[in-house]
Amino acid sequence: MRFAPKQFGLFLARRLAYSAVVLLGVIVVVFALVQLVPGDPVRLALGTRYTEEAYQALRTASGLDRPLVEQFFSYLGNALTGDLGVSFRSGDPVTVLLLERLPATISLAVVGLLIALVISVPAGIWSALHEGKVSDVIVRLTSQFGVSIPDFWMGMLLILLFSSVLGWLPSSGYVPLTEDFGGWARRVIMPGLTIGVVAAAIMTRFIRSAVLEVSAMPYVRTARSKGLASAVVTRRHILRNALVPVLTIVGIQFATILGGVIVVEVVFAWPGLGRLVYDAVAARDYTVIQGAVLLIAAMFLLINLLVDVLYAIVDPRIRLE
Repeated sequence: MRFAPKQFGLFLARRLAYSAVVLLGVIVVVFALVQLVPGDPVRLALGTRYTEEAYQALRTASGLDRPLVEQFFSYLGNALTGDLGVSFRSGDPVTVLLLERLPATISLAVVGLLIALVISVPAGIWSALHEGKVSDVIVRLTSQFGVSIPDFWMGMLLILLFSSVLGWLPSSGYVPLTEDFGGWARRVIMPGLTIGVVAAAIMTRFIRSAVLEVSAMPYVRTARSKGLASAVVTRRHILRNALVPVLTIVGIQFATILGGVIVVEVVFAWPGLGRLVYDAVAARDYTVIQGAVLLIAAMFLLINLLVDVLYAIVDPRIRLE
């Protein structure tokens, strides 16, 4: 089908409008959830530092002394301009705290996704093309085992093996990629493997199913009946058409990794968004929790938007629908 820039522009505009509506809904839900939390968030945040003066000062600074409707529209207006308030615990702007932690989480998520792709793509394709054989059974059993492994257990097992027994890698810590690539690489391998192995198990099963589904299509049988070589049929007709559903699982897994690395970052003392959320929950720092949830939701929407755009490029029929 011929590429139509105007139609693609309309498709993109619709997706952007849809993402904006969803993001607005997330802002409303996040604001409402914080209001529904039992107890006074200011008193909880102060804890043992509570004094009447500190309580009133923090309540005024956070805007909680104003009417609820005014609080919401103030929060909405500030959020749309990138102002997510200040941390109850440190007094620092939440936006600054989030942006400081974001590079560490993104670098870890990218490494985890690359490891997952390196494992799952060949394993899923191989398993589907050898359906019912011993290699297929081994891949399926291995992926089932990987899906069943909890993140924290995998992380502790890697620390025990590579740090405590072999002494090859540091068990925790973080070095920025821009300062020392070697130091960053030595510290990102184990948390990256922890994320990547579990994600690979899920993606392998999905890729296998996608390839099997396409292999059963009439046009694939027709190509084979014409006498085309198996490698040609696989490359031209199976893998290319299986790419669209595979894009779905890759996008979902990347978004899931970005928003779900709390346990891994805590186990490896990785100073990313997950560790920030963990500390904020422990300290009842609700403004940081609000900001982190909002940022993670925005990243989900951005990744979904990119996947939709890739859909439209790979298969132009999708944007017509």
